[in-house]
Amino acid sequence: MRVINPIYIGLLLMSILAIGIFSLNSAKSDLAEVKKTFLETSKVAIELSALKKAYLKNQTSEKYLKKILSQKILKDAKLNVKFKKNSISLQSKEMDRKALNFLMSKILNGTYNVTSMKIKKLNESKASFEMEIRW
Repeated sequence: MRVINPIYIGLLLMSILAIGIFSLNSAKSDLAEVKKTFLETSKVAIELSALKKAYLKNQTSEKYLKKILSQKILKDAKLNVKFKKNSISLQSKEMDRKALNFLMSKILNGTYNVTSMKIKKLNESKASFEMEIRW
C-alpha cells in the first residue's frame, strides 16, 4: 500500500484555501457593486414616488386652487379665474400688494406647474397680474 506524502496534502489544502479566499474577495467586490446600485436605484425610486405624488394630483390640485382662490383677501382683488380642462388662468388688471403676496406664497410654496406668469407694478400698492397653471 502506498502512503500519501503529507506535503501533498498540505499543498492541496493550501491551494483550496487560496481558491476560497480568491472567490470570497470577488464575491465581496460583487456585493459592494450590487449594494451601490441598489442604493442608487432606491434613491431614484423615492424621488420618483415623491414627484408622482406631487404632480399627478389633478383633482386635488384643482380642489386646493379653488380653496386658495376662495379666500376673502383674493375675492376683494377682482381676480378673473378661468378653469379649463387641463389648466387654470388667473388675471387681474389691478391687484393689491397683500393679495398678490398671499397668492404668490400659496402657489409658489405648493407643487403646481406654473407655465406662465407676468406681474407688472402699477404703483407702490397695486400690480397687474397674469398666470397660467397646468396639470
